[in-house]
Amino acid sequence: MRVIPYEVKSGAENMRIDAELLEYAVNNQLTEPIFRLYGWHPACISLGRNQKSDFLDEKFLKENNIDVVRRLTGGRALLHDNEITYSYVCPVSSLQNGENVVQSYKEISQILIDAFKKIGIELDFGGVKKPQGHLDYCMLVSTGADLCYQGRKLIGSAQFRKAGYILQHGSILYDYDCRLLEKIFKENVDSSAVISLKEINPAISKQDIIQLLSNVNLS
Repeated sequence: MRVIPYEVKSGAENMRIDAELLEYAVNNQLTEPIFRLYGWHPACISLGRNQKSDFLDEKFLKENNIDVVRRLTGGRALLHDNEITYSYVCPVSSLQNGENVVQSYKEISQILIDAFKKIGIELDFGGVKKPQGHLDYCMLVSTGADLCYQGRKLIGSAQFRKAGYILQHGSILYDYDCRLLEKIFKENVDSSAVISLKEINPAISKQDIIQLLSNVNLS
């Protein structure tokens, strides 16, 4: 596995790099997966591929220095701020069940499960949680492909496929500002449904997590 070291970029740059890595894999028919870690500056909302943006208050976002980008992948919006994001590009054929979307999520996410287990954080796949009403914030909706800690969502992931290759990327929540989320998405954030790494173990730093995930290919 090729690991691209953690780096902090703007939202537009991060989405461009993920798209370029997918194109590079397709054009060169790569057989080796690519695993990338990154952060965001300034804070940024990413919208799902086909998600409407009419809920966003552009004036509020500008005043708070929050960017907006659109992802290749589907799903609902995320605020990328105090988190670690990963992306994983691989050929469908490299997975045991690559043609099955849910099973491919689980195969790729097993990398994260195995890594976090090393520091005593046991993750498992979330059950399907049907949204009550119309929810725009991704972390409030749990699917069978998301990773949870004791039933609360920690990592939300999404996929895009092209020419026999998969791009999967996801948000690993280190910490979050509940008030800010509620102002952006104009909906209550149920803290019983979401959890951050800081809540699980305040002694673990963001740098600890970056180091842990940077060494996944060495396990």
